[in-house]
Parts: sequence; C-alpha cells; structure tokens
Amino acid sequence: MLLAQAVLPGRFAVVTIDHGLRAQGAEEAAMVGAICSQHGIPHSIVQLGLSSGSGVQERARDARYAALGDWLMAKGLGALVTAHHSDDQAETLLMRLTRGSGVRGLASMRPIAAVPGRTAFPLLRPLLGWRRFELGEIVAEAGIMPAIDPSNGDTRFERVRMRAAMAASDWLDIPALVRSTLHLAEADVALDWAANRAFAEVQSEGDALAWEPDTIPRALGMRVLERIVMMLGRAEPRGAELARWFDALSRGRIATLAGVRGDGTDRVWIFSKARPPSSQPRR
Repeated sequence: MLLAQAVLPGRFAVVTIDHGLRAQGAEEAAMVGAICSQHGIPHSIVQLGLSSGSGVQERARDARYAALGDWLMAKGLGALVTAHHSDDQAETLLMRLTRGSGVRGLASMRPIAAVPGRTAFPLLRPLLGWRRFELGEIVAEAGIMPAIDPSNGDTRFERVRMRAAMAASDWLDIPALVRSTLHLAEADVALDWAANRAFAEVQSEGDALAWEPDTIPRALGMRVLERIVMMLGRAEPRGAELARWFDALSRGRIATLAGVRGDGTDRVWIFSKARPPSSQPRR
C-alpha cells in the first residue's frame, strides 16, 4: 500500500477482508483503515463471517477472492493488486513439488494472472521480486507496527510447516527458486503455444470432435484433451485426471472425464458429450 501510494497516488483504493475467524480481525481491519485515512487512501472493509474447521485456509481463499471480485465491480476498479513476495513464491514452489505438480503448477504464482472466479479482472503481483524482510523494513521505517496472525504459526497448515522447514534450511537460495518459477512459467507458455497448434487439428464431426494424436508427446496431448473438455464438458479438469484419461485412451480404451466421452479404440480418437447417468442403459 505504501509503495502504491508512492507511485500511484490517488489512483487506487484498498480493501481489507475480515474473514470472521478471529476476534482481532475487526480491530486489525480498523487499523488498516486508520492508516489509509492518514494517507488519504480510500478504504473499505468486507466482513465474511466464515467458520473454522476442515479446509479453512482453502475456504477462506475462495471466499476472499469472490469478495474481492465483487468489490472491484462495485468500485469500478480495473485490477486487483496483492503483495505476494519472493518468500511466498518459494514456499508455493516447494509445496507443489511435494505434491508432484506438473509444469503449470510448478510455475507457481504469475506476475499477471486473472482473479480466481472473476476472470474478467487481472490479478497483479508486482512484488514477487521482493523478499519478505525487505517489505518488513519498509513497514518499520514508516513507523507501522504490523499485525501478527497467529495462524501463521499453526503447524497444522502446510504452508506454515514449509515455512519452518525453509527457515531451518540455510542452503536454500530463495531468489534462485523464484528464477526457476519464471523458467517454468516460460515453459508453460511454450507448451500452451504448441498445444494450440495441435488443437487446430481437431475436427468437428456433427456433435462430436475427432482428433488423431499420432505420436504427440504426453504433456501436449493432455493439454489438447483439456481444450476438448473445456469445449464439450461441464468442468475444468485437473492435471492428474487428464493424465489418467490420456493414458486410458492411449491404451485403446473408452473413458469419460467431466462429462466428455473419449473413444480411443481407433487411430482417430472420438469425443462426444457423455449421456447423463440416468439415461445410460443397464447392464
């Protein structure tokens, strides 16, 4: 916020999301509002009233971005800017490595993306090249006492455990990890470029699509299948699901994913909308 005020005075507004998960949330939101008032920055508070429990961080993230998208629309703003930094990026990369993520996931957070669930709005992360301690020094020099979220020390959460492991591993080079995410993002763009060219070979046959995969590499084939599902299906598939589907079709099988039936029994694969379960004949 302070950096934005230095370079974009009068051209942005701030919103604080109070998830309703901690009693201190309302007080901290008011503190941000007071700082904004001192600097002449428009400020809003959005209260969500979430409940604690299983998957709370994921639920909070989804609800937060939905609320941020609504706020952008209500205020007539053009983009959402967050302060994710290098340490956040390195944590995300290592977390996804432990899950076996593919190239897209390992590219981690992008400097420019779309607001989750509100894709009409860009999500900008201009501070991915900054370290956490550098941003902390800016806050300290401004005479601001930061609020401390106790959940950042709760080892039940994966990110907290990863952060602790990173702090104990002085051999980790955070800037080098961030550079790797940039290389992976470039590779992801290259794969998308090649997948678009391969997808152009998909032919329409009535209500179905036909595609001859030939000897296409698996990584590209999965992205072509992803585009087919997005055209015919009812949900965006996950990478692991696409991998299993591609492998099944490659073995000459018939398999369904996200409402799309794929027939891999011939050299040319045929894709069509799957019939609802109620209309499937009994065996």
